[in-house]
Amino acid sequence: MTALTRTAPVTRRRFGWAKLAAYAILVALAVVYLAPMAMLIITSFKTLPEFTRDAISLPKSFSIDNFVEAWNKASFPRYLLNTVIYTAASTAIFVVTGTFLSIAIARRFVRGSGFLFTMFLIALFLPPALIPQFQLILRLGLYNNPIGYVMLFLVNPIGIVILVNYIRTIPTELDEAAAIEGCSYFRFVIQIVIPLIKPAIATVAVLHAIGVWNELILATIYLTKADYYPITRGLIVFNGIYGNNWPVLAAAVLMIAVPIAAFFILMQRYIIGGVTAGAVKG
Repeated sequence: MTALTRTAPVTRRRFGWAKLAAYAILVALAVVYLAPMAMLIITSFKTLPEFTRDAISLPKSFSIDNFVEAWNKASFPRYLLNTVIYTAASTAIFVVTGTFLSIAIARRFVRGSGFLFTMFLIALFLPPALIPQFQLILRLGLYNNPIGYVMLFLVNPIGIVILVNYIRTIPTELDEAAAIEGCSYFRFVIQIVIPLIKPAIATVAVLHAIGVWNELILATIYLTKADYYPITRGLIVFNGIYGNNWPVLAAAVLMIAVPIAAFFILMQRYIIGGVTAGAVKG
């Protein structure tokens, strides 16, 4: 009893220091992640002379002139509509096709399902095959074409991995019960499987939408006509020969981030469950 009494304060003291160190690390990480965002917000309200004199200090007056200029100069309405169309179309097609494919792989309805799943896992660690991809789009006659651009996002290995692992957590007894009741495959997927994997679908949809929304490299390579530009490609108009208008560019970046951030916040409660079950279980 005496030994336990003597070690108790030491344990509490060690726990206190460990907890303090954990909070310090969290605060440091928060500063690292939030400082650039704070800098971006401050810059967006500055004039160019103010930013040139002192990039860190607060602006003298918070004006929305940069946002108005960015909206007009970057053709925001047209480019934003293009981005919404690309994101919505590619995400919807991928979620539908990816769900049916993941069910077939998870339940081993097709031969070589294990091999297919392994290929998707390997694809996570491989760089994008830009040259074969470019040749394929070019020979299909889809270069500088919105349809060809959307096709670039119809495969997402991480999304397939999350869906397959999540579906594997669903009891196979549901499959047997549906078969006994004479349920067709499509009815089984739509009425039974999809309602059970909504968190995974929401997670995959958000991750896929963020990737398409923020894409710049593929938009620069495959779209050369201004009418087809997404909003990220439209930001290039702020690149001048002798310098950049950083306050206006910061305002434009903030306006781009708001819609996808709002979508992420709305779907956040599903994302946590989807990532946990889809990435850890299985």
